[in-house]
Amino acid sequence: MSFLFGSRSSKTFKPKKNIPEGSHQYELLKHAEATLGSGNLRQAVMLPEGEDLNEWIAVNTVDFFNQINMLYGTITEFCTEASCPVMSAGPRYEYHWADGTNIKKPIKCSAPKYIDYLMTWVQDQLDDETLFPSKIGVPFPKNFMSVAKTILKRLFRVYAHIYHQHFDSVMRLQEEAHLNTSFKHFIFFVQEFNLIDRRELAPLQELIEKLGSKDR
Repeated sequence: MSFLFGSRSSKTFKPKKNIPEGSHQYELLKHAEATLGSGNLRQAVMLPEGEDLNEWIAVNTVDFFNQINMLYGTITEFCTEASCPVMSAGPRYEYHWADGTNIKKPIKCSAPKYIDYLMTWVQDQLDDETLFPSKIGVPFPKNFMSVAKTILKRLFRVYAHIYHQHFDSVMRLQEEAHLNTSFKHFIFFVQEFNLIDRRELAPLQELIEKLGSKDR
């Protein structure tokens, strides 16, 4: 959760997405923070008893967006058009951007441009009340799960890029514990609900296996 980062990392890439205080989703976020504080991430990602799966996924998706926003915000000065002319995760994985509406045909672009497109697109989805309803009693749309899966699949690419291309900067900033805890939480969450295809996770497969084996 975002509370992991303390005040040092207050710089974000995009504005933080806030869940309204007093709402049921805010209560769910507080529950998630409390269970995360126990240190058992496998348990922390489980659907709380009696809660709606869509709502739980929505709350956590917003939180992962805020976490990645903060993590990427700490290294933006190192992720430039010159240092990262393509959006990659190591030599074998390159990502081209398309959102299906403004940019229909995938375009090759620099990592900072790609991540800007990606985070702006995610923000637009999270701000769309028809997709992510914040009011009690407003149902989630039928396509909610597929939208959430696409958001999480794309957010994973930012983690993959940071790990492959900027981990030395993360270590210099002494942010690696924050990055690892955030990513471990993210991976346990998507594994718990089967939200990202295994093939999509390939760029960080070794790390994922390492994080999983440490927790057994």
